[in-house]
Amino acid sequence: MGSTFPGATGLSEISIYDWPGADGAAGGSPHLHTASTEAYVVLQGAGRLETLDSRGFTSTPLVPGVVLWFTPGTVHRAINDSGDLRVLVVMQNAGLPEHGDAVMTFPPEHLADAATYRRASHLEHKDADAGLAVGEEVARRRRDLALEGYWSLKQAVLASGPAGLADFHIAAARLVSDRTGTWADVLAAGAARQAEVTRQQLASLDRAESIYLGEARTTMGKRENRRIYGMCGRIQTWELSDN
Repeated sequence: MGSTFPGATGLSEISIYDWPGADGAAGGSPHLHTASTEAYVVLQGAGRLETLDSRGFTSTPLVPGVVLWFTPGTVHRAINDSGDLRVLVVMQNAGLPEHGDAVMTFPPEHLADAATYRRASHLEHKDADAGLAVGEEVARRRRDLALEGYWSLKQAVLASGPAGLADFHIAAARLVSDRTGTWADVLAAGAARQAEVTRQQLASLDRAESIYLGEARTTMGKRENRRIYGMCGRIQTWELSDN
Protein backbone atom coordinates (compact mmCIF):
# COMPACT_ATOMS: atom_id res chain seq x y z
CA MET A 1 0.00 0.00 0.00
CA GLY A 2 1.58 3.24 -1.12
CA SER A 3 -1.08 5.61 0.25
CA THR A 4 0.01 5.51 3.90
CA PHE A 5 3.17 5.13 5.91
CA PRO A 6 3.96 1.70 7.42
CA GLY A 7 1.31 0.44 9.78
CA ALA A 8 -1.17 3.05 8.48
CA THR A 9 0.56 5.74 10.53
CA GLY A 10 0.75 9.42 9.69
CA LEU A 11 4.00 11.39 9.48
CA SER A 12 4.51 15.13 9.76
CA GLU A 13 7.12 17.65 10.84
CA ILE A 14 6.11 20.42 13.22
CA SER A 15 7.89 23.65 14.03
CA ILE A 16 6.46 24.37 17.48
CA TYR A 17 5.03 27.87 17.73
CA ASP A 18 7.37 30.49 19.18
CA TRP A 19 4.49 32.69 20.30
CA PRO A 20 4.66 33.44 24.06
CA GLY A 21 1.52 32.71 26.06
CA ALA A 22 0.23 34.73 28.98
CA ASP A 23 2.55 32.76 31.29
CA GLY A 24 5.59 33.71 29.17
CA ALA A 25 6.11 30.21 27.76
CA ALA A 26 6.01 29.91 23.97
CA GLY A 27 4.25 26.99 22.35
CA GLY A 28 1.16 25.43 20.89
CA SER A 29 -2.49 24.81 21.67
CA PRO A 30 -3.02 22.17 24.38
CA HIS A 31 -5.31 19.35 23.25
CA LEU A 32 -5.92 15.62 23.40
CA HIS A 33 -6.59 12.92 20.84
CA THR A 34 -9.65 10.77 21.38
CA ALA A 35 -8.66 7.70 19.32
CA SER A 36 -4.97 7.90 18.33
CA THR A 37 -1.61 7.60 20.05
CA GLU A 38 0.89 10.30 19.06
CA ALA A 39 4.70 10.09 19.13
CA TYR A 40 7.31 12.87 19.10
CA VAL A 41 10.83 12.44 17.73
CA VAL A 42 12.72 15.62 18.65
CA LEU A 43 14.85 16.87 15.75
CA GLN A 44 16.04 20.32 16.81
CA GLY A 45 15.93 22.83 19.63
CA ALA A 46 14.85 22.39 23.22
CA GLY A 47 11.63 22.59 25.14
CA ARG A 48 9.16 20.67 27.26
CA LEU A 49 6.02 18.62 26.85
CA GLU A 50 3.52 19.22 29.61
CA THR A 51 0.95 16.44 29.98
CA LEU A 52 -2.17 15.82 32.04
CA ASP A 53 -3.09 12.14 32.18
CA SER A 54 -3.65 9.19 34.52
CA ARG A 55 -0.40 10.07 36.35
CA GLY A 56 -1.46 13.66 36.93
CA PHE A 57 0.73 16.53 35.71
CA THR A 58 4.10 15.77 34.09
CA SER A 59 6.69 17.95 32.36
CA THR A 60 9.11 16.07 30.08
CA PRO A 61 12.24 17.74 28.60
CA LEU A 62 12.41 17.81 24.80
CA VAL A 63 15.91 17.75 23.31
CA PRO A 64 17.25 16.22 20.07
CA GLY A 65 17.11 12.44 20.16
CA VAL A 66 14.23 12.19 22.62
CA VAL A 67 11.34 9.95 21.57
CA LEU A 68 8.11 9.90 23.57
CA TRP A 69 4.51 9.05 22.91
CA PHE A 70 1.18 9.50 24.60
CA THR A 71 -2.08 7.61 24.34
CA PRO A 72 -5.64 8.91 23.73
CA GLY A 73 -6.92 11.13 26.53
CA THR A 74 -3.52 12.69 27.29
CA VAL A 75 -3.78 16.47 27.34
CA HIS A 76 -0.49 17.78 26.00
CA ARG A 77 1.12 21.18 25.57
CA ALA A 78 4.38 21.56 23.61
CA ILE A 79 6.56 24.40 24.93
CA ASN A 80 9.28 25.91 22.73
CA ASP A 81 12.02 27.13 25.10
CA SER A 82 14.80 27.57 22.51
CA GLY A 83 12.66 29.25 19.85
CA ASP A 84 13.54 26.66 17.21
CA LEU A 85 11.97 23.46 18.57
CA ARG A 86 11.12 21.07 15.75
CA VAL A 87 9.70 17.56 16.06
CA LEU A 88 8.83 14.68 13.78
CA VAL A 89 5.36 13.40 14.64
CA VAL A 90 4.30 9.80 14.05
CA MET A 91 0.54 9.48 14.45
CA GLN A 92 -1.41 6.27 14.89
CA ASN A 93 -4.43 5.65 12.65
CA ALA A 94 -3.57 8.04 9.82
CA GLY A 95 -6.81 9.65 8.74
CA LEU A 96 -8.52 9.75 12.13
CA PRO A 97 -6.67 12.87 13.36
CA GLU A 98 -7.33 14.51 10.00
CA HIS A 99 -11.03 13.75 10.51
CA GLY A 100 -11.06 15.61 13.82
CA ASP A 101 -10.07 13.16 16.55
CA ALA A 102 -8.40 16.01 18.51
CA VAL A 103 -10.17 18.30 20.97
CA MET A 104 -8.53 21.47 22.24
CA THR A 105 -8.75 22.52 25.88
CA PHE A 106 -11.08 25.46 25.43
CA PRO A 107 -13.00 26.74 28.47
CA PRO A 108 -16.21 24.76 29.10
CA GLU A 109 -18.54 27.27 27.43
CA HIS A 110 -16.79 26.59 24.11
CA LEU A 111 -17.23 22.82 24.49
CA ALA A 112 -21.01 22.89 24.89
CA ASP A 113 -21.77 21.44 21.45
CA ALA A 114 -20.14 20.77 18.09
CA ALA A 115 -21.25 24.06 16.51
CA THR A 116 -19.90 26.14 19.40
CA TYR A 117 -16.61 24.24 19.39
CA ARG A 118 -16.31 24.61 15.62
CA ARG A 119 -16.65 28.39 15.84
CA ALA A 120 -13.80 28.54 18.35
CA SER A 121 -11.51 26.10 16.52
CA HIS A 122 -12.03 26.94 12.83
CA LEU A 123 -9.14 28.48 10.88
CA GLU A 124 -10.24 30.05 7.61
CA HIS A 125 -6.66 30.75 6.51
CA LYS A 126 -4.48 27.69 7.22
CA ASP A 127 -1.53 28.45 4.92
CA ALA A 128 1.27 29.33 7.33
CA ASP A 129 3.59 30.45 4.53
CA ALA A 130 1.17 32.81 2.78
CA GLY A 131 2.26 35.82 4.84
CA LEU A 132 -1.33 36.67 5.84
CA ALA A 133 -1.40 38.52 9.16
CA VAL A 134 -5.01 37.49 9.68
CA GLY A 135 -4.07 33.80 9.47
CA GLU A 136 -1.51 34.04 12.25
CA GLU A 137 -3.76 36.28 14.33
CA VAL A 138 -6.62 33.76 14.34
CA ALA A 139 -4.25 30.84 15.01
CA ARG A 140 -2.76 32.70 17.96
CA ARG A 141 -6.19 33.61 19.30
CA ARG A 142 -7.23 29.95 19.11
CA ARG A 143 -4.03 28.92 20.93
CA ASP A 144 -4.65 31.49 23.67
CA LEU A 145 -8.20 30.24 24.17
CA ALA A 146 -6.93 26.67 24.51
CA LEU A 147 -4.35 27.86 27.05
CA GLU A 148 -7.06 29.55 29.09
CA GLY A 149 -8.89 26.26 29.50
CA TYR A 150 -5.66 24.31 29.96
CA TRP A 151 -4.53 26.33 32.95
CA SER A 152 -7.83 25.63 34.68
CA LEU A 153 -7.47 21.92 33.92
CA LYS A 154 -3.88 21.91 35.17
CA GLN A 155 -4.89 23.52 38.47
CA ALA A 156 -7.73 20.99 38.85
CA VAL A 157 -5.32 18.08 38.28
CA LEU A 158 -2.74 19.51 40.67
CA ALA A 159 -5.48 19.88 43.29
CA SER A 160 -7.38 16.61 42.86
CA GLY A 161 -5.28 14.38 40.59
CA PRO A 162 -6.48 12.76 37.35
CA ALA A 163 -10.11 13.14 38.44
CA GLY A 164 -9.73 16.79 37.49
CA LEU A 165 -9.83 15.73 33.82
CA ALA A 166 -13.16 13.89 34.00
CA ASP A 167 -15.45 16.71 32.83
CA PHE A 168 -13.16 17.61 29.94
CA HIS A 169 -12.93 13.96 28.87
CA ILE A 170 -16.73 13.74 28.91
CA ALA A 171 -17.03 16.89 26.80
CA ALA A 172 -14.40 15.65 24.33
CA ALA A 173 -16.15 12.31 23.86
CA ARG A 174 -19.47 14.05 23.31
CA LEU A 175 -17.99 16.41 20.71
CA VAL A 176 -16.63 13.60 18.51
CA SER A 177 -19.34 10.99 19.05
CA ASP A 178 -21.08 11.72 15.73
CA ARG A 179 -17.88 11.08 13.73
CA THR A 180 -17.18 7.47 14.63
CA GLY A 181 -18.99 6.07 11.59
CA THR A 182 -16.52 7.80 9.30
CA TRP A 183 -13.65 6.79 11.56
CA ALA A 184 -14.67 3.14 11.35
CA ASP A 185 -14.33 3.36 7.56
CA VAL A 186 -10.88 4.98 7.90
CA LEU A 187 -9.80 2.25 10.32
CA ALA A 188 -11.07 -0.53 8.06
CA ALA A 189 -9.24 0.87 5.03
CA GLY A 190 -6.05 1.65 6.96
CA ALA A 191 -4.76 0.00 10.12
CA ALA A 192 -7.22 -2.91 10.09
CA ARG A 193 -6.50 -3.66 6.44
CA GLN A 194 -2.76 -3.62 6.99
CA ALA A 195 -3.10 -5.89 10.02
CA GLU A 196 -5.07 -8.35 7.87
CA VAL A 197 -2.41 -8.22 5.14
CA THR A 198 0.22 -9.13 7.73
CA ARG A 199 -1.96 -11.97 9.02
CA GLN A 200 -2.21 -13.35 5.49
CA GLN A 201 1.56 -13.02 5.01
CA LEU A 202 2.22 -14.98 8.19
CA ALA A 203 -0.16 -17.67 7.01
CA SER A 204 1.75 -17.86 3.72
CA LEU A 205 5.07 -18.15 5.52
CA ASP A 206 3.64 -20.87 7.73
CA ARG A 207 3.08 -22.82 4.51
CA ALA A 208 6.56 -21.82 3.23
CA GLU A 209 4.87 -19.82 0.41
CA SER A 210 6.81 -16.84 -0.91
CA ILE A 211 4.66 -15.62 -3.81
CA TYR A 212 3.67 -12.34 -2.10
CA LEU A 213 7.36 -11.41 -1.73
CA GLY A 214 7.46 -10.93 -5.49
CA GLU A 215 5.04 -8.01 -5.12
CA ALA A 216 7.55 -5.95 -3.11
CA ARG A 217 7.88 -2.28 -4.05
CA THR A 218 9.33 1.02 -2.85
CA THR A 219 7.43 4.20 -2.03
CA MET A 220 8.91 7.70 -1.88
CA GLY A 221 7.61 10.61 0.15
CA LYS A 222 7.88 14.12 -1.29
CA ARG A 223 7.81 17.04 1.11
CA GLU A 224 5.00 19.47 0.48
CA ASN A 225 6.21 23.02 -0.09
CA ARG A 226 3.64 24.77 2.07
CA ARG A 227 3.17 24.55 5.82
CA ILE A 228 -0.18 24.91 7.56
CA TYR A 229 -1.17 26.21 10.96
CA GLY A 230 -1.71 23.25 13.25
CA MET A 231 -2.45 22.99 16.93
CA CYS A 232 1.15 22.63 18.16
CA GLY A 233 2.89 24.58 15.41
CA ARG A 234 3.44 24.95 11.69
CA ILE A 235 2.98 21.56 10.05
CA GLN A 236 4.70 20.15 6.99
CA THR A 237 3.67 16.79 5.55
CA TRP A 238 4.78 14.39 2.84
CA GLU A 239 2.93 13.30 -0.26
CA LEU A 240 3.50 9.62 -1.00
CA SER A 241 3.94 8.18 -4.46
CA ASP A 242 4.85 4.68 -5.70
CA ASN A 243 8.22 4.15 -7.42
